[in-house]
Formats: sequence, structure tokens, C-alpha cells
Amino acid sequence: MSDDAVVIDGLRVRRGRHDVFDGLSLRIPRGQVIGLLGPSGCGKTTLMRSIVGVQRTHGGSVTVLGEAAGARGLRRRVSYGTQGSAVYTDLTVHENLRYFASVLGAPRDDVDRVLTQVGLASQANQAVDALSGGQLNRVSLGAALLGAPELVVLDEPTVGLDPVLRAELWTLFREIADAGTTMLVSSHVMDEALRCDRLLLMRDGRIIADTTPQQLLADTGQTDAEAAFLTLIRRDTGHETRRSLREREREREKDHGQEAER
Repeated sequence: MSDDAVVIDGLRVRRGRHDVFDGLSLRIPRGQVIGLLGPSGCGKTTLMRSIVGVQRTHGGSVTVLGEAAGARGLRRRVSYGTQGSAVYTDLTVHENLRYFASVLGAPRDDVDRVLTQVGLASQANQAVDALSGGQLNRVSLGAALLGAPELVVLDEPTVGLDPVLRAELWTLFREIADAGTTMLVSSHVMDEALRCDRLLLMRDGRIIADTTPQQLLADTGQTDAEAAFLTLIRRDTGHETRRSLREREREREKDHGQEAER
């Protein structure tokens, strides 16, 4: 068995005439909390959709748990939590999870396991529309954990929550990963980076850093994740500017050569 939960090689995704990814490659190790961080619009959701097999791609390959992304055999092994709540507010917590368990074909006792895991056993018979924001997010997370998936992909699950609730969810992500599940969690809140085992920092459809929290701070000489990320942005901007200048210079040389031939 490979040590990698996800292997991406040369991924290309286009939206209209715009390249979202143009040859993206990366590896995601098993059994860790992987933070996918970057500003809104940088490609985080598109990358997650590619991994779970619901994104149209235009080249390259995405291998998940040894199979092609979206393969039938991955349906119970990979779970995807989209942005926003995906549960029925007019049902109770237990009714929601029982419904999703039946759709997945998960064991009947799996609902009780998940209720305990996400800390909602005492709210099992409470209507979802009466829950707090943090509890609602836990219901969505519980639905994603039904069937004991090997890879859980969560798209900004802590957005809009206060710091206490965010900390509680990240503690839960850690517990799930420690039990062997790979957690890929996206965020644009940089202080959450320090709660991860590994970091993928994105900008404009590119991975500008594949590192650990400790190495990120050491490499940038910063003491907090936000300052470290801004340092990487400045470095990347300088690199892109230099590359753009080189490309323009090569174009000018090419044009001059064509002129000389004529």
C-alpha cells in the first residue's frame, strides 16, 4: 500500500479560456491532517473537487487511495464535505444521520458511533434548525464520517465560526486523523495552519509551498502563519515578475530573429 492517499500528476483544469491548473502535481500522505490554505479564488475548491472526482479535468491524472479519482470503488472510501451545511434542517440530528447512513449503506449502528465521535449524542433528538452554528457544522461532519471513510475532504468547514468553535473542530480533526483517517481541510484563515501536520499553500492555481508548520515559520523567519504566508507571497510575486521579464525577453529575441530572416 502506498504511503500517499492522493497522487496528482500534471493536472490541468480549464474554465472557459482560463487555466485554473496548468500541470499541477502534488502528493498527500495518509493518516495526517493536511491543510489546504490560500486566499479565496486561488483554486482550493477546484482541487478538492478534482480529488473526489466531480471536477471536469483537461489533462494529467489524479490517483486516490490507489484508484482513479471518482472510481466506483472509492464511493465509500472517500467523503466530501462541501462549503455550507448539507443537512436537512427540519429533521433531527439522528434522523439526518440515519438517512445518510441508509444512502451510503453504512451499518445501522454507525449513526451512534458518529454521534459520539462528533460530540452530539446528547443532541441526537434535537431538530437541526435549533442547533448552534458549531453544532450544525458537527452534523455535517458526522454525515461525512459515516461508513468510516479513509479520506475525508472538507471545504472550509470552519468558515464563519468563532475562535472557540473553530478550535473545537480542529481538535476533532486531529482525533480523527490520529485514528488513521486522512483529513484534507481547506481554509483561508491562516492561524489554522499551525494545527495541521502538513501544509499546502496555494496561490493563483499553484502550490507555492508544500511544507510543515514548523518548517514554514523557519523558512520565512516569522513567528505566525499569516506573516509567513505573506512572506511567501512576496517571494512568489518577485519570482513571477522575474519569470515574466525573461519570457518577454525571449519573445523579443524570437521576433528579432524572425525579422532578420525576412
